[in-house]
Amino acid sequence: MRADRLVSLVLLLRRYGRLSAAALARELEVSTRTVLRDIEALSAAGVPVYAERGRHGGFALLPGFRTELTGLSHDEALALLVAGSRRGAQAFGLGSALASAMLKVVDALPESYRDTAAGAAERLLIDPETDLLSRRLTDEEAPGEVVAGVLRAVFAGRRLRIRYAAAGQPPEWRTVDPIGLVTVREKGYLLATRSGADRTYRLSRISAAEELGEPAQRADRVDLDRAWQERGTRFRAGGDQVTVEVRVDPVRREDLVGTALAVVAEEAEPGGWLRLEVTFQDHRHAEWALWQLSTNAEALTPQWLRDRLRDRAAAMAARY
Repeated sequence: MRADRLVSLVLLLRRYGRLSAAALARELEVSTRTVLRDIEALSAAGVPVYAERGRHGGFALLPGFRTELTGLSHDEALALLVAGSRRGAQAFGLGSALASAMLKVVDALPESYRDTAAGAAERLLIDPETDLLSRRLTDEEAPGEVVAGVLRAVFAGRRLRIRYAAAGQPPEWRTVDPIGLVTVREKGYLLATRSGADRTYRLSRISAAEELGEPAQRADRVDLDRAWQERGTRFRAGGDQVTVEVRVDPVRREDLVGTALAVVAEEAEPGGWLRLEVTFQDHRHAEWALWQLSTNAEALTPQWLRDRLRDRAAAMAARY
């Protein structure tokens, strides 16, 4: 519709300052003749757009002119930026509509955030094909005020102080340089660096977040999909990890998956049980996890694990 196109034209000029008719035509996916007619219509409606001639000329708005998106707060604009980063828009033919909406959202942001908002979408990765843990994950929530604080630091490019509790550890304050946010099956992760080393933090384990005044030490651009895959590869290859083949009753599948680091393979058996190939942190982790499942699971390989579980069961039987 022409009205939507006129609004998009104004927002483009607000964002870039000055654009040629050809550049506007490319952005709006119309002809330069249509752009010129739209410029005339805006001028007739009182919008202060003017033309600058010459090699570096183009169309621009008078300084200070601003459109308003009433009722849209800063945090609501950030929420729309997050939603707008999803990949489905192009797949369902909504790419041009999404581009127009994102222009309006960026225009609604405060001046201090507007310059960084153009690159905000690349700081978010939602449901990548590679899962860091390569397993089915259950829902979990992070406190809204924590997520809002992390988002602000990520978009503004500032250092972040978080109170984080690693698995099995008490919470500690850490100062990090945020890189971006990733969600995988309803779980959120903060990708960051700490003292120059890559770190990945689960949002649900952050109990407090404070945006600091100093700029984050990070690259201007980021490929979050690639960064996520690289971290996942390093995670699965680290430590003294062991891979185990297990038969498990489907009713205890989530208990097994919930303690494993990764699920390498999974298939259904004729009798209704599941056969999984899973990875644990070390030998003790594997033995403990299988012991918790009692007779609802059977370790098939490696043999050392079968031997340990048998000896443990024999000692328990002898005790009683």
